[in-house]
Amino acid sequence: MKIGFDAKRAFKNFTGLGNYARSIVQILAKNYPENQYYLYTTDKVSNDRTAFLFKLRNVFIRTATIKLLKSFWRSKGVVKELVKDEIEVYHGLSAELPSGLKARGIKAVVTIHDLIFLRYPKYFKYLDRKIYELKYRKACEDADTIVAISEQTKRDIIHYFGTAEEKIKVVYQGCDPIFYEKQTSEFLNEIRSKYNLHKDFFLCVGTIENRKNQLLIVKALASLPKDIDLVLVGKSTPYQNNIEHYIADNKLTSRVHILNNVPFLDLPAIYQIAKIFVYPSEFEGFGIPILEALNSAVPVIAAKGSCLEEAGGPNSIYINAGDEDDLVFQILKVLANKPLRNNMIEEGQSYALNFREEIIAAKILSVYQSVLH
Repeated sequence: MKIGFDAKRAFKNFTGLGNYARSIVQILAKNYPENQYYLYTTDKVSNDRTAFLFKLRNVFIRTATIKLLKSFWRSKGVVKELVKDEIEVYHGLSAELPSGLKARGIKAVVTIHDLIFLRYPKYFKYLDRKIYELKYRKACEDADTIVAISEQTKRDIIHYFGTAEEKIKVVYQGCDPIFYEKQTSEFLNEIRSKYNLHKDFFLCVGTIENRKNQLLIVKALASLPKDIDLVLVGKSTPYQNNIEHYIADNKLTSRVHILNNVPFLDLPAIYQIAKIFVYPSEFEGFGIPILEALNSAVPVIAAKGSCLEEAGGPNSIYINAGDEDDLVFQILKVLANKPLRNNMIEEGQSYALNFREEIIAAKILSVYQSVLH
């Protein structure tokens, strides 16, 4: 089988969408080497996150042939390349498909990660929302099959776009295998020193933005024992200023560590030395940081109301996203109850096995096979 991918974000995005794109290519190439995988990108970028893509023998990289009109090439011109390469299935990995696939007999699959811009329009500029809605709606209409990364996203696609349920397949995401590996005590100590993490701490990983709701954890910290800190890891946005003002006004400066540009290779160690992972996001498409925490043997407390229960499983703890008192109560409960904490860790690691690469790869391949028959 010859499979093509919209690989722009695989080469140019190094957070959620890029991680997903690289992961799908990697796990398919590894588990189903008999197929050929073609990556179509406006530009190819080689760095420590993308280098492996250039080394896979069954992966072929194609770049824009129309250098001055790269967006046009990605949205339409690329189809000529697909025909030339005899692509049978084209997978838009981030909610977009080029026009003209059906006319050329190429089957189309698109992944929809979330429709947060429709559920929470207040977090998006008006023009951005309208552009996203047009692109996502058209991709869902044009696709032979839609891959939703959670049951929550599937429900949203049906609700907002009126898409037929049978057209949507739920295939969960996984996390990078680097989070499966137990780090050495030497490296853990090195990370503690590098980031000055010498006390026990709660951890939250994700872009520091209003929707992720990190301020709730900061507020809860004031009611928790002074021998425990909070570490926030993620890209900065203006919302971080609100957090920093609250920290200063409430004399929490020595207890909150905000780390903005953490190298990816340091993340597993930071997870593994955390006491509890707290993720009170108002809404997510899936919640990969939760999987990273489960695989790192860290108990998880997350928010109800989106897909986080799907990512965290039945043995994680869930609170209302605005309930500071309940967050304090649940953190204290996990800290004080060692059997509960150990059970959350053990069951969480077991639940995380449902999201391993071979399972995801098999489900994605099954989607491709189904559109061809």
